[in-house]
Amino acid sequence: MEFKVNKTEEEWKEILSPEAYRVLRQAGTERPFVGEYTDTVEQGVYSCGGCDIELFTSENKYHSGCGWPSFWGELESANIFKKKDTTHGMVRTELLCSNCGGHLGHIFNDGPPPTGVRYCINSISLKFTKSE
Repeated sequence: MEFKVNKTEEEWKEILSPEAYRVLRQAGTERPFVGEYTDTVEQGVYSCGGCDIELFTSENKYHSGCGWPSFWGELESANIFKKKDTTHGMVRTELLCSNCGGHLGHIFNDGPPPTGVRYCINSISLKFTKSE
């Protein structure tokens, strides 16, 4: 898949912290319950940590208890790319930013209504802008 934001790996390393690079560019996962936005309840918008495209709103966020920020839906404009992931002996659906290809997390079919899905997202893959 081709993404609108195309940077070399060196360019990504210059703009991302080592941990953000590991997660966003190398499909890493941050440890559970340590992410900055796991328990955030403030109103606002969550954007991609790599390119700033808006992905989720706090209205779609809920506390799942899984250790990562969880959302039951994405912004329609986000158009998050879903890809089959067979790493770690599992079959899952990986979520990638449709704008830059950054790894966000995974989606599972154990979420609340109205969608029944849980977008399980790494905090470090996100930037939060509080509503005024």
